[in-house]
Amino acid sequence: MRSRIVLLPALLLAVFLLLMPALAAAQQPQLPSLPDVTVGRIGDAPVSLPLQTLLLMTAITLIPSMLLVLTAFTRIIVVLALLRQALGTGQTPSNQVLVGLALFLTALVMTPVWEAAWSAGFGPWLSGELDFRSAWDLGTAPLRGFMLAQVRETDLMTFAGLAGHGAYASPDEVPFQVLVASFITSELKTAFEIGFLIFIPFIIIDLVVASVLMSMGMMMLSPMLVSAPFKILLFVLVDGWVLAVGTLAASFNAS
Repeated sequence: MRSRIVLLPALLLAVFLLLMPALAAAQQPQLPSLPDVTVGRIGDAPVSLPLQTLLLMTAITLIPSMLLVLTAFTRIIVVLALLRQALGTGQTPSNQVLVGLALFLTALVMTPVWEAAWSAGFGPWLSGELDFRSAWDLGTAPLRGFMLAQVRETDLMTFAGLAGHGAYASPDEVPFQVLVASFITSELKTAFEIGFLIFIPFIIIDLVVASVLMSMGMMMLSPMLVSAPFKILLFVLVDGWVLAVGTLAASFNAS
């Protein structure tokens, strides 16, 4: 009899613990189940939100490459690196300084293009006035125009031939991959042409200093060591940084 009295509270406690989740669920209002969210479509197939998030994160990782190949950054950083080499100052200015200057100068050159892309396509898309396909076409049109304005015709025809295409009837028919390859090649060619013009005055200073040292019989003294102060002095007197940056900004054709 005593054992039954001892087991009865334990049995009631176990039943109460088992019924507690059901009682709690009965007291709470039933919430409707969330529907499957689909935003966007590829053809006739819907694109789920996780897949679209994955595509967005993948696109974010490509932003540095897009900055290199789709903007004015390539020409600017190559010319600045050649200018530092022509000065003979080694790693001064440092790579961080040159990249920072190139980034801000790129933003200065590309701001009209980005503003046109935002007002024409991406801004109306975010406000719900355009669908994504139309916004993409209208938003990328200013960038295509900028790139086409810098591309040389010979480079464009070369990559069109590599892609197996003939002459294009209009700029809109140029494929994006052909345009990007032609743009990068043209930018590198233009950057080296500007670098060649930058090297000329500094090479003349090196030749003059080397001739003077040889005439004085100072064969063991490095001409580069002696000419470096004169090159820096010449660069400062002509306000070289402002001249170089202004020339770079003005070297881009308007789209």
